[in-house]
Amino acid sequence: MATVRFLKDGREVEVPVGKTILEAANKCGAPEGSACGGVCACSTCHVYVLKGSELLSELEDDENDVLDKAFDVRPSSRLGCQARVVKEGVIEVEITPESRKAWEAEH
Repeated sequence: MATVRFLKDGREVEVPVGKTILEAANKCGAPEGSACGGVCACSTCHVYVLKGSELLSELEDDENDVLDKAFDVRPSSRLGCQARVVKEGVIEVEITPESRKAWEAEH
């Protein structure tokens, strides 16, 4: 199991290897957007991975292309729907303001 911490939300959840950051957010009610339903067609699930990036799947070309559409992209940027847990450990995530706004619009 991996522990995913959503820092500004004070939420933490354990998920098995194979799950995505977006799935972890949904499991614990963290406000991460997913307008496309998690199929890598938008950037509303944009997050910053502040710790544990080595525990996640590699950034693929499709994800990188979609990240080009996001605001304030940083070296730690990932799409929650594509960042899949591949190893056990602790992952610390910050949900971007745009992702929070998308979540609010969806709910």
